Amino acid sequence: MTQTIAPRVRTLVLLLLAAACALLAGAGPASAHAAVTGSDPGQGAVVQEAPARISLTFSEQVALSDDSLRVLDPDGKRVDTAEPSNVSGTTYAVPLKPGLPDGTYTVAYQVVSADSHPVAGAYTFSIGAPSKTSATVSQQATDDGIVGWLYGFGRYVSYAGFIVMAGGAAFVLACWRRGSGVRPVQRFVVSGWLALTAATLALLLLRGSYTGSGKVADIVDLSLLGQVLETKTGAALVSRLLLLAAAALFISVLFGAYARLSLTTTLNDGAARRQPDSSEDAQEKRDLTFGLAVGGVVVAAGLAASWAMSEHASVGLQASLSMPVDVIHLLAVAAWLGGLGALLVALYRAPADAPVDASAVRRFSRVAFGSVLALIATGTYQSWRQLGSWSAFTDTRYGQLLLAKIALVVVLAGVAGISRRWTGRLVEAVPASAEREMARVGAGAGASGDTVADASGDDSTGTNTDHAADEQPVPEPDDTEPADAEPADAERAAQLARQRAARDTARQKRLRDADPNRFGLRRSVLAEAGIAVVLLAVTTVLTQTEPGRTEQEAKAAASSSASASADAGASGALTLNMPFDTGGEDGKGIVTVDLDPARVGDNEMHVYVERPNGRAFDIPEVKVDFTLKAKDIGPLPVVPDHIATGHWSANGVQIPMAGDWQVDVTVRTSDIDEVTVSKNAQIG
Repeated sequence: MTQTIAPRVRTLVLLLLAAACALLAGAGPASAHAAVTGSDPGQGAVVQEAPARISLTFSEQVALSDDSLRVLDPDGKRVDTAEPSNVSGTTYAVPLKPGLPDGTYTVAYQVVSADSHPVAGAYTFSIGAPSKTSATVSQQATDDGIVGWLYGFGRYVSYAGFIVMAGGAAFVLACWRRGSGVRPVQRFVVSGWLALTAATLALLLLRGSYTGSGKVADIVDLSLLGQVLETKTGAALVSRLLLLAAAALFISVLFGAYARLSLTTTLNDGAARRQPDSSEDAQEKRDLTFGLAVGGVVVAAGLAASWAMSEHASVGLQASLSMPVDVIHLLAVAAWLGGLGALLVALYRAPADAPVDASAVRRFSRVAFGSVLALIATGTYQSWRQLGSWSAFTDTRYGQLLLAKIALVVVLAGVAGISRRWTGRLVEAVPASAEREMARVGAGAGASGDTVADASGDDSTGTNTDHAADEQPVPEPDDTEPADAEPADAERAAQLARQRAARDTARQKRLRDADPNRFGLRRSVLAEAGIAVVLLAVTTVLTQTEPGRTEQEAKAAASSSASASADAGASGALTLNMPFDTGGEDGKGIVTVDLDPARVGDNEMHVYVERPNGRAFDIPEVKVDFTLKAKDIGPLPVVPDHIATGHWSANGVQIPMAGDWQVDVTVRTSDIDEVTVSKNAQIG
């Protein structure tokens, strides 16, 4: 039965991994975790005198480099004169050359938020009057390209490696100590260590390019690596590597001395009832188990802290409390999902002479239940901290991803409940014949002509004996001899030993696979593992997404600024935001019309075109018409001049009288894709 199931298992696992990778690939670029909440001069502002400096205010503290803030004149030349600095709180400024001429200037910024993610953007302002500009700023953030994708994939692998390593080792120590000597389980845990180590090294190399230029060539720039080591994230990655060295020692003891000691105590288990001196080995094993448990928890907590100290938990409200909560959350995830993976490996790949027993599955069920309770408690706190309001669940991308994660956890818990029921059946219905047969084979008993039914005696015990495999005689190998016969030579003896071992292994494997309860448990645990893979992918994307609280605060600040500008009595400036969709490729966006002072007579107009994600982009044509239907005036056409990416401007826009004017904006995104959007506004 195992040979039939294995190809299906591999296919399902590959499909689940492909789905997880597709989720990561289709997630789109991560939002910045620090948002610009103010600037001086403001976006699109026209000032009469050249400012002495440019300042930007962010939603949280950011890390600066020499080129974090750049100011470019209309010819694309830099006019900032020194390195940017923190002037107060979350406000950062860079000085400008004195006596700058009139024209449109471009401000470009690229910083690193306090939770380790890069933030980049640009805007324009004008001195005296707007002008055309040749300054160009890349609209692609450093986390949008190949380096950003590689960095995101490295984060996914590092999370997966930690879960596999820590959770697998915990499963062995807490649930199935005999598994320390099972080769597939050993490979499972070691693969987690290798994956986490390789991913950490890769993240160190990628970090400089990821937060800087985003160029692949800069990955091997050792000068950037030196700068990374001086940052909080670099220190966290180096600490993780040091802890991985300690983890390697832990794994070598677990699968070395501890595995040998576990094997010795297992072999002596039957004799222990007759030999009291075997308690010395048992005491030694208990002492080593305690030492490994304490050391493993310390190392695992340290590794989890390397994420908590450099990401979301270290920034914002109650950071001193959120970091230990985040550590507990990661440890609970590892104990549940990593232990689940180890259990799956044990159920499908453990050798026939060392199958995972029902008591181990029952112990893991208790561990998983405790982990789920810890996840509920810590997850509730994290959700409150990162969202701040119920509306953020549906209004922000972080909240939407969090809802998807919660749904997956609920489904995973439901499937785990099915596994618990299979475990209960397995405990209640283990065939007595199988247990006695395995005990007999393990002790080396059994003549060549024995059958399983002979080993179990009669069926009067009332246990489940409806498996046909229990009643089939085991075929004898050719040219066998009685167990007590002297072989002709050493080669003949070795051949007989291999034949007997193969016969006993086949018998045990048949007994194990014939149990419908064990087969049902395998399928439910496999389903759990598949859901866990997708859950890990969603969690990785979630850690790269701007928290809902930050996103809403940035929107509120921008809205407040726009309202203050629109309602200012002195200027009477008017701002209209109109979404559009031409129906063609790349045809969706938002067009913003700023009219200043929005009064009868001469006015200045700025038009901005942005994508739905807020990034400016150019289109072939923008036209604006003003119509006062009450007085049958208009339409009055205005064709603004293009002065920067996503920015058009027109001076001398004449409004002949006050009234409720209809503002029509015609947007053309290609030769054939065009749409007109309208809004009414009181002007004058």
